[in-house]
Amino acid sequence: MNFEDAHEDLKEYDVLIVPGGVGVDDVLKKEAEPIKLIQDFAKLQQTDPSKERTLMSIGTGSLILAHAGLLQGLAATTHPDYYTKMEIICKEAARRGDLEQTDVMEENYVVNNARFDLGEKLEENPFVLNKRPDGRRKSIARKGSNAWKESVKRRESNARRASLRLGGLRVITSGGVTSGLDASLYLVAAMVSHESAQEVARVLQYSWNKGITVDGIDV
Repeated sequence: MNFEDAHEDLKEYDVLIVPGGVGVDDVLKKEAEPIKLIQDFAKLQQTDPSKERTLMSIGTGSLILAHAGLLQGLAATTHPDYYTKMEIICKEAARRGDLEQTDVMEENYVVNNARFDLGEKLEENPFVLNKRPDGRRKSIARKGSNAWKESVKRRESNARRASLRLGGLRVITSGGVTSGLDASLYLVAAMVSHESAQEVARVLQYSWNKGITVDGIDV
């Protein structure tokens, strides 16, 4: 698929993943794709918050998100060798935008605008946001998306999501390559179920290392 086709079919997609690696510097210098594609994907969420969309980056892919101005007011991470560059790009984006800063974190992956089912017993919910000693909050997994099947709750969550930054677009940034695996397992847990993510990890013979969530709504 070329970028022209991607733009044409963009409304059909729920998830957009931006890898890092070779080519990121050229994209930033030339203001090239996928910057416009990413921005258009984010705009879709703002104009139609009824759909649950996810924007996820792996490694230095988060530099593209930052340059596109989509990480202002959010928290994010990137490849460990690029924390300083990430902070510089985020500050430049803030100056071009509304001056909101980005909290660049040294984490495995960072999730913004998370959705989860609180349930009746909070202590049994694997996705409740817990306070960390440094004041940040982390997620250890997710129960799943069963609540989305109920129309009343769906309407309520749509309204809540629309009030979040970027129309409630779920924004996930991850560190190096294996951190991308961890973030992908989180996404499976978020969109399907925690048990499904655990099964994928088992089949891969991979130990799922959790990241953190920094904002969320209960559905």
